[in-house]
Formats: sequence, C-alpha cells, structure tokens
Amino acid sequence: MSQADYVVVGAGSAGCAVARRLADSGASVVLVEAGGRDDRGPLKSLLRIPGAIAAMLSTPELKKNFDWGYKSVPQTDAWQRVVPQTRGRVLGGSSSINGMLFVRGNRQNYDDWASDGCKGWSFDDVLPAFKRLEDWEGGASELRGSGGPIRVRRVNTMTDAASDFMDAATSRLGVPRVEDYNGESQEGISAFQLSADRGVRYSSSKGYLHDDRPNNLVVLTDATVTKVVFRGSRATGIEVADKKGTKHTVHAGSEVVLSAGAFGSPQILMLSGVGPAEHLRGHGIEPRADLPVGDNLHDHLFVPISFRMDSALRKPTPAYFAGGLLREMIRPGRGWAAGSQFEASGFVRTSYAGSVPDLQLLSLYWVYPVPNQDSDKGLRPPTTKPGQSVFPTLIYPESRGTVRLKSADPLAAPLIDPAYLKAQQDTEVLLEGVRMVRETMAGVGDSQGEIGPGEEYRDEREMRRVLPNFVHSVYHPVGTCRMGSDERAVVGPDLKVRGVDGLRVADASVIPSITGGNTNAPAIMIGERCAEEILR
Repeated sequence: MSQADYVVVGAGSAGCAVARRLADSGASVVLVEAGGRDDRGPLKSLLRIPGAIAAMLSTPELKKNFDWGYKSVPQTDAWQRVVPQTRGRVLGGSSSINGMLFVRGNRQNYDDWASDGCKGWSFDDVLPAFKRLEDWEGGASELRGSGGPIRVRRVNTMTDAASDFMDAATSRLGVPRVEDYNGESQEGISAFQLSADRGVRYSSSKGYLHDDRPNNLVVLTDATVTKVVFRGSRATGIEVADKKGTKHTVHAGSEVVLSAGAFGSPQILMLSGVGPAEHLRGHGIEPRADLPVGDNLHDHLFVPISFRMDSALRKPTPAYFAGGLLREMIRPGRGWAAGSQFEASGFVRTSYAGSVPDLQLLSLYWVYPVPNQDSDKGLRPPTTKPGQSVFPTLIYPESRGTVRLKSADPLAAPLIDPAYLKAQQDTEVLLEGVRMVRETMAGVGDSQGEIGPGEEYRDEREMRRVLPNFVHSVYHPVGTCRMGSDERAVVGPDLKVRGVDGLRVADASVIPSITGGNTNAPAIMIGERCAEEILR
C-alpha cells in the first residue's frame, strides 16, 4: 500500500496503539515496522511465552533476531563501558521482548508534566487513556480499566524467596504492603503486575494488531524508514527501504506519526532535516527546523544484588531454561515460564527523595550475571544453583545525555550517550539503595549470603569505586523528543513537531521527565493519547 490517511512509523508500544485507534475511526492507516513478524516462524514461541525472556536476552544468537543491537558510546563516568541498549526490532517493538512489568508511574509524574508546560497531561488527564488500554484482573473501578487490549494480571504464585523478601522489606524498611501500586498509592511493597495472562505475553502487537485487525490498517514489516518526505514545510509521507535496499514512498493524506522510540524517532527526524542545525550541517543535511532533537536522553539504572537461596527454586542453566520452555509449550499457563521472572516490587524512599519514592526495588528468581552484561559472548551467572536477585533501581536520574547521528546513512546506528552517572546524585542514590537492599536481605529466609557483587565489595569505599562497573540500564530510554511549551521542546502538548506541519511524535521520546517505574505502560498511554488528539 503506497498511500493512506495516516502513516505510523514503528509498531512498538505506542505505534500499535496509535495505528489501531486511528483505523478504528474509519481512517486508512499504514503501520511500518523495521523488524519482522512476531506471530510466525520458528522463534515465535520465544515472543509469546513470558518466561522465554531470560533465554532470549541472554543468548546472543537468539537476541539478534529481535534486537536492534544498539550500544552506547563509551561512558565517561562508567569506566568507559560500552553499554547495551536493547530495543525490540519486531512487531510489538520492545513490548515483545521486555519483562512485561506493568507500572503506570507515580501520579505526581504527570502532574509535574502539566505544570512544566505540558497542558492536558496531568494524571487526571491521562487516566482515561490508562483505563482504556488495560484489562485489569480486578475489573473496572475509579482508577482501573477493564476490557482493554492489554491484559494485566498480578504475579499470583511466588517463590518462598520472594515472599521472604517482601516480609523483610516491610518490617525493616517500614513501608506498607500495597495491593495495587497502580491504584491510590504507589509507595510500598507488592506483587508485580504483568502484561501477560495464562502463559501469553500481551505485547502491543498482541493487544492491538492480532485480534480482529480491520482491513483499513495495513502493516508493513521488514521495512526501514529512511526519512520523512516533505512538500515545503509539510510532511507528506515517508521513504522506506525494504530488505533488498529498494526504496519507495508511502504517502500520507493527513499526517505522519513517528513512533520509532527514544532512539529511532530522533534519528529519523534528524535524517529528515529536523534537529540541531549545526549537527545536521556537519552531516551534509540541510536543516528544515532547528530543534533540540536528541537532547534530554535519560534512563533508569539498577545494581543487581544476588543472594544464594534454594527457596528461589530456579536454576540459571540452559537445561533448566529449555525444560521450562518445553513444558510451557506442551501445557501452556502452568509452569514458571507462564510468567515473568520478576515477582515483587517496592517503591521506597532514600534520603534524597522529595515528595515521592525515588527508588524501585525489583526481585526476581535468578542469580544475575556479574559484573555486567556488556559482553557479546553470552552471560554467565556466578553460580548454577538457585538464588534471588534484588535490584535497587534509580528511577529519577539527574544525568542527561544525547542521541546524535553517526552519519547521514539511515542504516547506521545512531550515537547513543545516556551519560550514565554524570550527575553525582545518581551515584549517591544508588549507593544508598545498595545499602538498603543489603540491610533488608541480611539473614533473610534460607539466604546463604551475597554472591553478586559479592562479599569483597561490602566495604563502602570499595563499592563506590566499582559501582560504575556494576550498573545496568533497565532499558527505559526517554526524553529525546521532549514534549513541552518552551525552547527545550521538540513537540508541543498536542505531540506536533514544532516548526513543521503534518508530523507528530508519539512514543517514550516525548516524555519530558521519566516516570517512576517501568515505562511500557506510559508509552502505550502516549499512543492512545496521540490518536485521541488527532481525532479530536
């Protein structure tokens, strides 16, 4: 299909939502995805089965089938590490390969957006979209939705290790148990909520594309967008290259929507002449609109702390993975692979917190590889025996980085610099989080001690020294096409790109300041809101 009312670039968390809602209005829509399908081929089970995530992301031979393969530039404040930046290249985007953790964020996040120039994005404004997108196991209420395309279920079967962690966090950190961190109050310890049900991952493609897709929504896969096509100052379509490199144009009668993510959307804008003028001229691209595209990149960071615990049950070995996945294929929805490996979540405060919790604690029933995941040769945990990992996670980083073009070649990966630990406070919050986890887990249950980072790093000074080598991205990049009403903004509150016509951005790149928690649900919400704005 070479023409439609709307052309949406990127079939990820937000893009699938935008495309389906526009199509449901009766408009013709073309949705373009650089990756392949998620419901065909020999590897489709890895994308369908929730528990396959561990094998999928830890095995390079598998991961390359679904991942862009991005890495950061050497990180100045993190031992010059080149850190993986995992992003889904497949229908569903990163929602097809993530941990399925469903977290809206703190309601204060959205009220802060509204007060910072994003009129119409307060919590009360975005709540209807959150309710519309979900099918919550508890049914509809004032704060939760029912019947939406994304099924959301609590982790209902926990290992004893996770239960012991939750008990210890409640008693030693003095925070409450909360039934629903997406409800009235986020602060406290609770079971995770997953975008999965009965052994099936509810990615955005599963929710918005695969069930009764209308004929007026056409999906193109294995199609890489090279630039936005303009007539004068108006976007009129996109240029697309297929697997063989053959290029053609898809025309948009009304608007083009970029939903290519925090790396892809700024890259496509800059290739199209929208971005920092001096940077574009340096690559031989004539500026069309001089905007701070690619600035404001920020991301969540965690430090994995692992404890040997037989009560965690799961063994981090290839044979154990394979056995669990095989059982899930034969009898879906019954084994450990029917859910995510994450079990419990806590939103707690460090001494640096303001009005909301600034640290997220995540527990999962695998021992984590140490010191990091930078290697392309596969990941090896410090033991093949069961253990629990608890991640103190920095959810409001002060550090800000950039996305820039490496060249004018649209097939070249962009230069990604998250500037991890550039701001000193990020280090301090994480170190306090490490202390908090160690104090919480001391002598808990059947714990046989810390095995990662390990006893050799218990000393505060030594932990401070090696922290840059142990931090991990949570793969939540945001902010590179910042929404707002000032000169720092790339898009306005209506998601229209400033300085041009007929072009919007709808994905995590528009988030002005990151939400408190996993970012998949907010990204889908942004897709819902974009369609709402267009149809209004």
